[in-house]
Amino acid sequence: MALEEIYEKLGISKRVFELGNKAEKALEKRFRNIDTICEHNQLKVIYAMHEHKVSEMHFGTSTGYGYDDVGRDNLEKVYAEVFKGEDALVRPQIISGTHALNLALFGNLRPGDELLSPAGKPYDTLEGVIGIRSCRGSLAEYGITYKQVELLPDDTFDYDKIKKCISKKTRLITIQRSKGYSDRPTFSVEQIGELIGFIKTLKPDVICMVDNCYGEFVEEKEPIEAGADMIVGSLIKNPGGGLAPTGGYIAGSHSCIENAAYRLTAPGLGKEVGASLGVNRSFYQGLFMAPSVTAAALKTAVYAAYIYENLGFKCHPTAEQKRHDIIQAITLKTADAVKAFCFGIQAAAPVDGHVIPQPWDMPGYSSQVIMAAGAFISGASIELSADAPMREPYNVYFQGGLTWQHGKFGILNSIQKLCENNIITV
Repeated sequence: MALEEIYEKLGISKRVFELGNKAEKALEKRFRNIDTICEHNQLKVIYAMHEHKVSEMHFGTSTGYGYDDVGRDNLEKVYAEVFKGEDALVRPQIISGTHALNLALFGNLRPGDELLSPAGKPYDTLEGVIGIRSCRGSLAEYGITYKQVELLPDDTFDYDKIKKCISKKTRLITIQRSKGYSDRPTFSVEQIGELIGFIKTLKPDVICMVDNCYGEFVEEKEPIEAGADMIVGSLIKNPGGGLAPTGGYIAGSHSCIENAAYRLTAPGLGKEVGASLGVNRSFYQGLFMAPSVTAAALKTAVYAAYIYENLGFKCHPTAEQKRHDIIQAITLKTADAVKAFCFGIQAAAPVDGHVIPQPWDMPGYSSQVIMAAGAFISGASIELSADAPMREPYNVYFQGGLTWQHGKFGILNSIQKLCENNIITV
């Protein structure tokens, strides 16, 4: 059966199929560049696994307290090597990126300290952790204050205001690499390094933490190499490679990781405990697969931007801009367009492809959110997925795709659903 016929069987019209083929041919050079970065990062992971002599014995499991779990302990050495940290905490007990950030913040801040965000308001789910939105157990309840500095109109850092906001109380700087639910660009490792360098000249002992979610393996370098004291992320995003069933990581200085580990378990216990519960093999293999899976997601994002720009929609970043995370934001202008887009992504999924996503009051968000995520791992946004807050300007945030071929189909199916709902014509 010809490729066009298979797509037709899956509901993709000839016109949409041809539109996709033209886009793919136009992006050949861009895709080669993504493959080059992928190769660099793949070799980096292999080197770390060789350095720490990953063996069959490291895939074993532990239960109960998890004492002497050699697989868990060695994996954390591999992560530290890959991300250029002194140490790392990589655990299935960390349930999400927000949880990992919570551990890093509560572990390294004390009452009377101040947290500063130099890039405006962080992602919605962190508002409750900080206390921007009133929540039980927030940093604010423990007497930890918070300041933020908005970006300049050109989306660069306002160094003058940052300088004025740093005081004796400033203990930790949080830098969100990815755009989250905002229109600003994602920051490059180079930009983050320049910011950290500036901050360290003002207060050398301040902890600079980077929320690295969605950014791992997109560039050849990671934020620790640019001066970050600590980076934080989720294993059901890039570094889990689509195989990690849960988990999160923190990598950085010994003291930062030790403090976070005491928060995860208990003072005096730290990293010594925590059963791996059978996930070691998935964590190792997921990290091994992560560079190529991230490359597939990047190709999908670039492909989406190219097609949707040519259909007249605003995309951030554009198809031509450099990528610093896997997220593609598309301004769809109306609620109906957002719903149709998410329906197309969901209908392309290998799991729950028959389900129609609906907006709902998702915990941790300030407005209703619609999510399309027919994934093997629940909520895994390294898999083909899209989500959007149901508010103007009706941006949808698309990410993931374990393979380029699946990501391509997902984008074509989103276009097909917009056509079928008379929102666009091709």
